[in-house]
Amino acid sequence: MIPKVAGWKKDRVSALTEIFSSDGVVAVVDVAGVPASNMIDMRNTLRERMSITMAKKSFMKIAWLEAGRPENEIEALLEGAHQPCVVHSDSMNAFEIFGELEKTRQGRAAKAGEAFPDDVTIEAGPTEFGPGPIVGEFNAVGIPAKIDKGKVAIQRNTTFSQGDEISADLGIMLAKLGIKPIEIGLILTGAIEEGHFFQSSDLDLDTEGLRNEIVSATSGAFNLACNVRWFSTTTTPTLISKAASESLSVALEAGIVNEATASAILSKARSRALSLAGQLDSSALDEELQAALGAASQSAEVVPSEATESGEAAEAETEEEEEEEDAGFGGLGNLFG
Repeated sequence: MIPKVAGWKKDRVSALTEIFSSDGVVAVVDVAGVPASNMIDMRNTLRERMSITMAKKSFMKIAWLEAGRPENEIEALLEGAHQPCVVHSDSMNAFEIFGELEKTRQGRAAKAGEAFPDDVTIEAGPTEFGPGPIVGEFNAVGIPAKIDKGKVAIQRNTTFSQGDEISADLGIMLAKLGIKPIEIGLILTGAIEEGHFFQSSDLDLDTEGLRNEIVSATSGAFNLACNVRWFSTTTTPTLISKAASESLSVALEAGIVNEATASAILSKARSRALSLAGQLDSSALDEELQAALGAASQSAEVVPSEATESGEAAEAETEEEEEEEDAGFGGLGNLFG
């Protein structure tokens, strides 16, 4: 007699077969140790971007084969997953799914019999606890402590190695120190996108570091292109601007007077003339030149606070100084014959 298969099992396999036959990314996550309340919150957060379906491994394998997929792929996806869930998305790629699932990772307090997933080091130094029986409780679980300046202090760095079993008392003391060594969340074990299998380590990218490297490489390429005079739509504006700036500098050094250089050359000449006039006896200067020197001296003695007045006042002072410069330039002409 052939045993009758429960209807809900057939429905679950059919639902999984439909998911595995759909376009998009199929991934498996391990939800072992995730409390039901946390799981509900995580699923609600991710519901709009991906579907999360819980099922037994045997159901997943049957549905995978019914969808016509290679058996070795489902074996690779399920490897390392103690309590697997199927994740599917047709709007996100494997890297985006991994990034979203990583946000669900969180720590929780350790329970008796669990093991440290990674090395945990308790730093030496004072704690927030006052004197009391807690000193003995710390020492009893291998965390050396004593009273120091009215507070319980850890005497030296204490490390618990990966794989060490956590006793009930140790879990309690770690929780009192705010240490939650057991990591929970939707931990991705593998994903398949367009026939490509990705392990979680393949998807763990430093996106910020990658962005900085791309920015640095782009900047370096742009600088190199400008230095070798490589003309393109990107470099042409910069190269033309650089050429204009260099040609202006050459013209100024050569004393070529035109519309672009005249104001700078005259300003430089006036500055040198005033510097020279300042070294002469006042009797050798006419009134106009003396007034120009006086205006320049007053301008140099303006206190910093006066330089921060309103924009309108600053513009008015600039106009006055320009008028004084125009008035004084005739004196410079007289000075040089």
